[in-house]
Amino acid sequence: MMPEFKSVNEFRLNGGKYFVPSVSIDCVIFGFHDNQLKVLLLKVVNYHGWGLPAGFIYKEEDIDAAAQRILQERTGLHDIFLQQFYIFGNANRCDNNITKIAFDNLQIKAKPNNWLLQRFLTVGYYALVDFKTVNASHDIFSEEFEWHDIDCLPTMAMDHGQIVQQALLTLRTHLRYEPVGYNLLPEKFTMPELQKLYETILGKKLDRRNFQRKMLSYDILKRLKQRREGVAHKAPYLYSFDLKKYSTALKDGFQSAW
Repeated sequence: MMPEFKSVNEFRLNGGKYFVPSVSIDCVIFGFHDNQLKVLLLKVVNYHGWGLPAGFIYKEEDIDAAAQRILQERTGLHDIFLQQFYIFGNANRCDNNITKIAFDNLQIKAKPNNWLLQRFLTVGYYALVDFKTVNASHDIFSEEFEWHDIDCLPTMAMDHGQIVQQALLTLRTHLRYEPVGYNLLPEKFTMPELQKLYETILGKKLDRRNFQRKMLSYDILKRLKQRREGVAHKAPYLYSFDLKKYSTALKDGFQSAW
């Protein structure tokens, strides 16, 4: 359990007693909505700019457990696909330190050795979530949450824009060897909807016949008896993921890449 801090500034001043020094976690949370790949961003208290959902690691906490906790605190979701993808450690990444800016805005004089004013390495994780099930809530650290299109991101704090781009590059690489779609698509979906998801992530068009043949060859889809209703042309069949085979492919990878 996180200690009860009365304010975000109390956390900034005293949190170093509880967390691993100089290491943070930044989560790139991807969702898919209206045929757009989106990223969940928050507006940081007393900073007035956008940043990634982030947090710190308790001194007795495993790093993957910390990432899952941070994701749950930010979205309310449990058991979500979460992938560690990169460590960001440029020497100047903390030059525009969010806490320093917040302290300056509030005219708070913190000691130079304050734990949040030091250089931090951050471990990047990306998560794939169902856009409709995310129930992001405000806390003492954030003023608001918003989904932003991957191609139309605002200026972000520190190196968070670079972190998003590295997460997208990693997701595109993983897409060639691992299944993607569960958590990003509804439980039942059509083959064109799955193809549109892949095209949006990859940023390019895919051949319809080749895509369908390739996806079916992975044996992770179940074609249902129902068809998509209310479409202008011939109603396509609905599919769902075979979760057992999907989990195996996620663990072992595909036999052949794209």
